[in-house]
Amino acid sequence: MKVVNSLIENCFAIVELLATEAKSMRLSDLADRLQLQRSGAHRVLTTLVTLGWVEQDDATDFYRLSLRLPAIGYRFMQAATLPDVLQPVLDRLARDSRELIRLAALANENLTTIAHAQGAQGSLICRSRTFPILPVHVSASGKVWLASLSREAAIKRALEAGLGKPSSYGPREIKTVDEFMAELDRTAARGYGVAVEEAEEAVGAVASPIVTASGQFIGALAIVAPAFRLNDKRLKELGEQAKASAAELALVWPLRSVAGPGRGEGDGA
Repeated sequence: MKVVNSLIENCFAIVELLATEAKSMRLSDLADRLQLQRSGAHRVLTTLVTLGWVEQDDATDFYRLSLRLPAIGYRFMQAATLPDVLQPVLDRLARDSRELIRLAALANENLTTIAHAQGAQGSLICRSRTFPILPVHVSASGKVWLASLSREAAIKRALEAGLGKPSSYGPREIKTVDEFMAELDRTAARGYGVAVEEAEEAVGAVASPIVTASGQFIGALAIVAPAFRLNDKRLKELGEQAKASAAELALVWPLRSVAGPGRGEGDGA
């Protein structure tokens, strides 16, 4: 049983890494990142390719995630009525802010983007990178999550995400623990996170935490815009809009909607 568990863990670890990186990777890089023997990683990847979860490029031998997993995730969200429950709130915020809206949910200790809405039009549209799993130390959504944790836990997660390490993020990325702790204090004080040219150049965002009545952090709602539009006045305006919509989302969060007919709100939680 222990061997089976190890194989299953390695399989999911490879799938998660390919999903996080969202790019093709060498066998050696996958094995090294996950601290796996290359022969074992190769066996798992061969099985995943055979089953259709992973694809291998014939020219480079690099591996990448197939579209099977995203398709299943999309079908699950449809079945769980997530779009029906949440999308109207996102659409209204997009219309009111005239910017790009992104919703991330906290699952398995990661912030994962699950929905979006576009409110900008024409040449005003923000074309930013999409991080399926958000880098918490450079994103506004990540900051509001970390601000809800103890400072020790928050800094630990920020360091694990790459705080202080060489990266390909934006030019204003925070580099030191002291600066990041000060940023978390500012985030907690104003009730929303700000990241301007930290995740990527020329793009910024504000985000508000989505918190249950019991105080549990469950997700983050972000407004993303070109950095040149984000002066102090605009940041504050968007921050307040994000907070209001996040409070609305907390009231209709779909954990209760996925229970199905005949089950109470607390069942299965």
